[in-house]
Amino acid sequence: MKKTSWSQSWPRLLFWSHVLSVVGFYLLLWWRTKPGDNDFVQKLRPHTEAVPAERPLVSIIVPARNEERNIRRCVDSLLMQDYEHFEVIVVDDGSTDQTARILDEMVAMHPRGERLWVLRLRNLPQGWAGKPHAIHRGTQEAHGEWLVFTDADTRHAPNALRSALTQAECEHADLFSLGSKQELPTFWEKVLMPMAFLGVGMLYPPRLVNDPHSPVAVANGQYILLRRAVYDALGGYARPELRNTLLDDRDLAHVVKEHGYKLRFVEGRGLVSVRMYHNFNEIWRGWRKNVYLGNRGGLGFFLVQIIGLPMVTVIPLLMPWLARLTRGRHTGRIGRKEAAFGTGLEVTSVLAYRSWVDKQLQVPWYYVFSQPLAGTIFAAILSQSSWRILTKRGVDWRGRAYHNQRDQTEIK
Repeated sequence: MKKTSWSQSWPRLLFWSHVLSVVGFYLLLWWRTKPGDNDFVQKLRPHTEAVPAERPLVSIIVPARNEERNIRRCVDSLLMQDYEHFEVIVVDDGSTDQTARILDEMVAMHPRGERLWVLRLRNLPQGWAGKPHAIHRGTQEAHGEWLVFTDADTRHAPNALRSALTQAECEHADLFSLGSKQELPTFWEKVLMPMAFLGVGMLYPPRLVNDPHSPVAVANGQYILLRRAVYDALGGYARPELRNTLLDDRDLAHVVKEHGYKLRFVEGRGLVSVRMYHNFNEIWRGWRKNVYLGNRGGLGFFLVQIIGLPMVTVIPLLMPWLARLTRGRHTGRIGRKEAAFGTGLEVTSVLAYRSWVDKQLQVPWYYVFSQPLAGTIFAAILSQSSWRILTKRGVDWRGRAYHNQRDQTEIK
């Protein structure tokens, strides 16, 4: 019997190791990110009449910096909530566009303008990041028993607040966060945002976030409902580790859960929607700001992600060509049928998972074939994000440059 040496068998071993790794990766990822039956918000029917004011007062705080594109839509949707006992506090964080003018118009002209309060900030104190500081100042003006933190690019259904508060009270949650429906009208949004949510789901699976015995914690900064008593007891964003964070939602959720309070993160599509970015450049800069700091596995794991992302998104489509390189005279060569079968397994798993994510985000089915492009671009974003943070070049957002979590300066 003719023996096969390692030099002859390694191509086949490498090939099938990659096939099994890719298939296993997507199966595990689907299992980790698939929400359970209890991970959805219980949407209440919209009320045609106002809810009696005996319910707790809720203070809705909206940090806004140069949001002329979004602020009117957001604030109008908040003012039209069918929950009666609430106030809206918009913190204008040094906007240089038309944000202030739009807010003044809404205070004067909106049918519910008496519920709207505008707080204007001029300077960002040393040691603070912009959004935590704006929320902190907003809470100082708030009177509610519950606080809602939401972004200026969101839109809220009339029954959003009532549904979220009712479920939070029934479940005795201290921090109750809703996942948002993503508005993705353009090509690049449809290509790249599903890949971003692949990464978020991998790092922060809902089943672990909602498990009180797991240290994994995250919230969606687009909608956080929090008991005021809990916020005050923890010191809120005035805590030293929260003042300058660029990941205000995740780090607040971590503090809340770490101190034994109940965290709930549920899917809230149908109640809250958001358009995070409008073009390729905004997507790149937005995720460049977050992806390195948002990694919870350390530098070593982050490097694995940079290398691994192309391996599970791009290489599967290249396997037939790679297999051809082994077709010499040695006995370890990979035949055409074997290569086709292995490649089919890999590609099926890639497309099946991307199809599942696209369905959740309401992205057309044919965008599944953009997965290699999305993987390549996000690998580049991961690389640049880590390089800029580790070399202290910093990341920029909303006209401010953040060199690390303890240093931020204005961009000139």
